[in-house]
Amino acid sequence: MLAHRWGVPAVSLSPNLVAWEGYEKEIAEPMWEEPKKTARGKAYYARFQAWLEENGISLHPDDFAGRPDRSLVLIPKALQPNADRVDERVYSFVGACQGDRGAEGDWQRPAGAEKVVLVSLGSSFTKQPAFYRACVEAFAGLPGWHLVLQIGKHVDPAELGGVDDVPSNVEVRSWVPQLAVLKQADLFVTHAGAGGSQEGLATATPMIAVPQAVDQFGNADMLQALGVARHLPAQEATADALRTAALALVDDPEVARRLKAVQADMAEEGGTRRAADLIEAELPAHG
Repeated sequence: MLAHRWGVPAVSLSPNLVAWEGYEKEIAEPMWEEPKKTARGKAYYARFQAWLEENGISLHPDDFAGRPDRSLVLIPKALQPNADRVDERVYSFVGACQGDRGAEGDWQRPAGAEKVVLVSLGSSFTKQPAFYRACVEAFAGLPGWHLVLQIGKHVDPAELGGVDDVPSNVEVRSWVPQLAVLKQADLFVTHAGAGGSQEGLATATPMIAVPQAVDQFGNADMLQALGVARHLPAQEATADALRTAALALVDDPEVARRLKAVQADMAEEGGTRRAADLIEAELPAHG
């Protein structure tokens, strides 16, 4: 809106998937058909449309919000559904823009840890004590394995009491410097959010995807289709299922090969430097 008022170019930043040709018919219209019929849905669109018109914009709210003239996509192309139908004249996949994470602190792999597994459900959908107990049961007894278990701020470590005293090879944290851990990890048990998924790909770490909400289910399917992860629905994420998936993934040379291939493709997408170059390319020329 400000770009329109000021008469300057606008570049959207999408931290997630973007619309492909046919997206509206296939996804958006079926999803919003019923909400648009409700009083709240109608009021939302009426208010949005009025606001646009007040500011001299004739676009429909859906087009204004979902169809930018120019967009940088902050996920790797490998995570984009129907990537072959995305208009890359509009959408540029720049991939992971990770930057320097030194301020978050470091993490060191414990001496003697043959395998390191990180379990993290991100920062929003973390109140899952039963799942964390299943993870402790799955990995604590594997010889040579070290488990880094991020439980978030909503779970008390005491809630892991389903296991008699957490074993010494289990590191329970409310928060971890995730990228620092992943750079040394052999396995990532993740909710498959857009950020975590691309960090797993960028560090070539095999993943068990246990999605919790929103876009995570689709991301989990994409990761599995790439051959670098197993999509394990939350209700099926028992200790046995987690352990079985882990042992199948970590020593599979084909999984490792595919991860390296995706990692190489991501490196070519350019990340932060290319994103900055593309933004500068939109600046109007001044004589």
